[in-house]
Amino acid sequence: MSEVTRTVVVKSTPLPRKLFRVFVELEGMYRNVVEQLVLYAARSGVTSFTKLKALKYGELRSLYPQLPSHYAYTACQDASTRVKSFFKRRKKGLARRDFPVVDRVSMWLDDHLWRMKGLTSIEIATHRGWVVIELEPHKQYWKYLNSGWRQASEAKVKLDKKNNRLIIYLVFKKITEAYRPRGFISVDVNENHVAVLVNGVVYLFETGFRDMVLGYYYRRKRVQGKYDKLYGVNCRVKRRIFRKLKERKKKSDLKWKLANIVVRVAKERQYTIVLERLGKNPGKEMINHIKDDQLRHRIYQASFKGVQRAIEEKAREHGVPVIYVNPKNTSRMCPVHNTKIVYSNGCRIGRCSKGGEIWHRDIAACYNLLFKARLGNGSNAPSLSGLNLDGSPMPLGSTATHDPTVVTKTQWARWKPLDAINKHKPIKMSI
Repeated sequence: MSEVTRTVVVKSTPLPRKLFRVFVELEGMYRNVVEQLVLYAARSGVTSFTKLKALKYGELRSLYPQLPSHYAYTACQDASTRVKSFFKRRKKGLARRDFPVVDRVSMWLDDHLWRMKGLTSIEIATHRGWVVIELEPHKQYWKYLNSGWRQASEAKVKLDKKNNRLIIYLVFKKITEAYRPRGFISVDVNENHVAVLVNGVVYLFETGFRDMVLGYYYRRKRVQGKYDKLYGVNCRVKRRIFRKLKERKKKSDLKWKLANIVVRVAKERQYTIVLERLGKNPGKEMINHIKDDQLRHRIYQASFKGVQRAIEEKAREHGVPVIYVNPKNTSRMCPVHNTKIVYSNGCRIGRCSKGGEIWHRDIAACYNLLFKARLGNGSNAPSLSGLNLDGSPMPLGSTATHDPTVVTKTQWARWKPLDAINKHKPIKMSI
């Protein structure tokens, strides 16, 4: 059993000026409290929430008697989280300042500071008493509310000062239990596509991450060349332009849609998902011996780990088991004969050095991941059951041409199941 947590962002209806001013005052006091706690905790080296609360609770109550008492609790939680993060970054050499700085503030609420009132409104405790806030629910909110998720006691509130409204971060939780698997779905993540093996068919999902990364790389380069000379490296105009590019948002959207397809198909068939066991930062390990700046940036921004994280999160949500195998030589060895596949001129199509059959690099990787998962020991991948298979009557015989079913981004990005995608004919390979 495992507990899955999801955060849903819901906006309130536009508030009257007088009511919104109450939350502006509340945010100002909360910000002052968090700033004091962060400076004290950083100087004293205190990272424990309970210790920080024991040391500063009495002082905070005397300074802000008009605030509900539990704001002191949540502010201590907020401050201890910020200080822990700052110490970790400073240990890695990533901190730019000697002390943490509180730039953006979201007010943390516990079960004493907020409560639901019906399904489309909440009540929040302020220094002026309890205030009722009407929500603007959306499809995702109703989905979590009506599909077995329970609301957690914690929440966060952020102010949208442009539109005089609140942004509420609601937390939903669910306990899931993994089933006993009947088979495997192996997934091989690459720079520009993701290969998925289901019941002997390999689907090659084109993600377009490489073209996306290169496009934003050239855009950023043009913007930097134009504004760095005029306003300096840290100019506000350049940051505003970069925020409008939305590279991360577009890549994240594709990751979650792809994860949805893989996990739902695995759940329908009661299969286990097989992934490669990658390091914490595989992109950084790949660029160690690469000197070309563009290629380094392209590989570092490739979503190897990001796609896997999305699949892992969706699998936890639906109770789908996930296993990891050693990715060593999965695309270099023939799944049938356990011998080297010869690739020429950087082509993704190769020929087995023993049996002579033609292999697509990603198909060989998917089958080798499957065999490693079935053997369960993560060793070099021999053929299924440890036997050397050969001959055209066999499923992976030497006379076969192993072609993937290529699925373009326009075909799968609107969330189609694999059964609907299977009607497309596979694209033949040439060698």
